[in-house]
Order: sequence, then structure tokens, then C-alpha cells
Amino acid sequence: MKKIERAAAFLSRHASLFRCPVCHAAYDHVAGNSLICPAGHNVDLSKKGTLYFMQRAVASEYDDAMLAARRRMLQAGLFTGITTAFANQLPQEPQTILDVGCGEGTPLTEVLSHRAGNDTAVGFDISKPGINLATQLDTPAFFCVADLAQMPFTDHQFTAVLDLFSPSAYQEFNRIIAPGGQLLKVIPNPDYLIELRQALFAADNPHAQYDNSNVLSLFKRHYPEATSQRIRYQVPIAPERFSDLMLMTPMHWGASEAQLERVAAAPFSQITVDVTLLQARF
Repeated sequence: MKKIERAAAFLSRHASLFRCPVCHAAYDHVAGNSLICPAGHNVDLSKKGTLYFMQRAVASEYDDAMLAARRRMLQAGLFTGITTAFANQLPQEPQTILDVGCGEGTPLTEVLSHRAGNDTAVGFDISKPGINLATQLDTPAFFCVADLAQMPFTDHQFTAVLDLFSPSAYQEFNRIIAPGGQLLKVIPNPDYLIELRQALFAADNPHAQYDNSNVLSLFKRHYPEATSQRIRYQVPIAPERFSDLMLMTPMHWGASEAQLERVAAAPFSQITVDVTLLQARF
């Protein structure tokens, strides 16, 4: 079955998850490769089996090379501890999962690999190149291009929302998460990729330190009963992956060519992943 055919079958079963960005009504049927709302507005599947919900084109700083490097690092195990923690927080019964800012799709694919295969999963990102990469994965998840601030999803449909390093739109989260559902948000701690940060930036450089207190405080302000869990581990870096490590993170945007060349000439053998998993129940 072609990608577009698999995607059309998914939409036939789950059309009501999505809402029209024009009139905000839930889509109620699929005709051919088009998802159609009661007012007749439609959005069409791409040949890759994705939906494009953006009302205007938005440039993403994550280009093809950066996304490809990120995929190679993630498939080498960089986020395995995080995706395992996500999976451990999900109930055994089938879930309706939304991955916010899913990028090139590897984290959601890894989460689903821990599951029994009965979940309904959607990933979205503002980056069309990222979503195109996601469709290359062997995964039951459905992917679309959409804006976090105006999510094309029906109210209270998702039992689990995953947010890995993406910005938050708390009003939208509250709208789409079902009663009894949960929001799982991962934020970096100051020691996240600390070896790379210290190698790239001098101690007096503003990029040399990272402080997550504002993000953490805002989350707790919205969800005072939220719980948190620290996840910290080291990942070995094969020599052939070191250039990918440098390219996959926005950290390199703040470094000069001379700094990048200096670090590339002295690669290190492991990197620290240090994050906090925040959980809010609804």
C-alpha cells in the first residue's frame, strides 16, 4: 500500500481528531484523498501521506542537513532514555497520542516501539522538511505540518501529549487534552550536552550557560500539581557521528566558524543528556 493510501485509511478511521483551520469544525469525512469538514472546506493529502495545515509558509531554522544529522544522532540512541521515560508514563490501555513539534519523527517512533501497537498517534511540526523525513520511518504514526499556536485538532481528543524541547501553547494544550489525559513535557537541564557547550563557548560567553528556571516556573504556574523527574545519562559518540552532534543542535548557531573547527579537531567520546520530564494530569 502506498503512503498516501495508508494515510487515507488512517483519516477514514480518525477524521474527527482533526478540525478545520477555517471554521474550526471537526472534519467529518474523507473523499478520495481529501479531508472535508461539514462546511465543505477541505485539506488534501500529499503524495507522502501528510496534511499541510499552515495558512502561510513559515521558514524553519532547521534545514535538511541539520534534520538529517539529528536523525542519525537520535537513531544512535541520543534520546533513548527520554523516549523510554515517555513510554513508561503511558497507561497500558490504548492511547491517543500527539507529539508536539515532532521534528523528523524518531522520538515518537521510539515511544510507539515500546507499545502494544493499539495506539492512535499523530505527530506535527512547523517544518515541512522535518515532516517529509518523518514519513520515511516505519511507524504507524500519522504526520502533518501545523502551527503549535493554532493546532488543527478537535477539543479534548488526546489522552497523551508529548512535548520534547518544543515551545508550549498552554491554552491549546488545555483545549485538546482529554479529561484524564496527561501532558508530558521534557526540558533541558543546565548540563544538557554540557561537553559540547563548554567546548564551544568560553565561560564568559552568554551561550556558555543554560538556565531552565523560567520554563519550569511557567509550567508549574499553569499546572501547580505537576510532578517532575530528572533523567540523566551519558551516550557514547562514535567518531563518525561527532560532526552530526555538532550540527544537530541549535547550539552551533551561536558559535563562530573558528570555534566549530577547533571543537571538530578534538572530538570527545561521550555526551551528557540531562533533562527534566514534567507531567501534568488532566
